Amino acid sequence: MNGGRSIILNRIREALRDNPAPHPHTSHSQSEASAENNGHAQREWLPKVGATLPEQIDLFARISAGLTTEFLRVPTTQAAREVLVKLSSESGWKQVATHSHHDTDLLLEGFPLPVIRTENGYALDDLESCDAGVTGCEVLVAQTGGIMVSVQSSGGRALSVLPPHHVVIARTSQMVPDLTAAFQHVQQKYGKVFPSFMGFITGPSRTGDIERILVLGAHGPKRLTVILID
Repeated sequence: MNGGRSIILNRIREALRDNPAPHPHTSHSQSEASAENNGHAQREWLPKVGATLPEQIDLFARISAGLTTEFLRVPTTQAAREVLVKLSSESGWKQVATHSHHDTDLLLEGFPLPVIRTENGYALDDLESCDAGVTGCEVLVAQTGGIMVSVQSSGGRALSVLPPHHVVIARTSQMVPDLTAAFQHVQQKYGKVFPSFMGFITGPSRTGDIERILVLGAHGPKRLTVILID
């Protein structure tokens, strides 16, 4: 066993001598590393992030398009409500699910469809029959197109998993450049008492396990929409 292990490790060392392993792009929140590594240019695993908010929003929008995330930017809460009503009409929603959150409360007050709320308990069958789950989020990550969710900001796991359409409501103040900044946000907001659930959503649920054919909605929502309010 030890002999086989040594052979494998020696082969890895030989391969790395000829082709040094690339280093990831440094965080926007950290100082930039050298662009050269033993004569080889670094491969950037993630795109560079601009320092300004408009640049970060533009990057998030471009990455979202590649992930088949629908990204909609609106100027006001009222405009966001109008977009949500239009989505419900175009998609033929019958009922939606949500949780207690300052943005979802504003958008869904007097909504023209039945609204199931999850903060005080719910029947699983009722939630499964909802056409969309409308939630808030912790932050949007420009560099990855990811959405950071938690129990407090997004009502737990079920709302972002069971309904076939997940709609995320966010503010421009919640846009952060990268994952480092996302975790800094959580650290500053919650201190040592982290939420019991946190996660990142990057595009609608998908799988390519069977014959490398991409299938959306395999393990969660088939459709993901982000409504960003200025």
